[in-house]
Amino acid sequence: MKRDERRRKVQFYRELYDATTIGLSVVFSILIGGVLGWWLDRKYTSSHHWLFFLFLFFGIVAAFRNMFYGIKKQKNDNTNNKKT
Repeated sequence: MKRDERRRKVQFYRELYDATTIGLSVVFSILIGGVLGWWLDRKYTSSHHWLFFLFLFFGIVAAFRNMFYGIKKQKNDNTNNKKT
């Protein structure tokens, strides 16, 4: 009984870690894209903030890509664990 209980706890914390990692990667991808674009707009002054929006868009695309691959990995891990 204790062994099964311990395995369930370990599995729960592993899944929690994966979900947290996905969430943080989404936030930081968008944040890094926005900050980099803002910094480039400040460095190369212009009347339009197109670099900010361009890099913010790249950050959003990277965030969704990371989220897609993270969920796919988590799904594959769950199906592999259920087979064993």
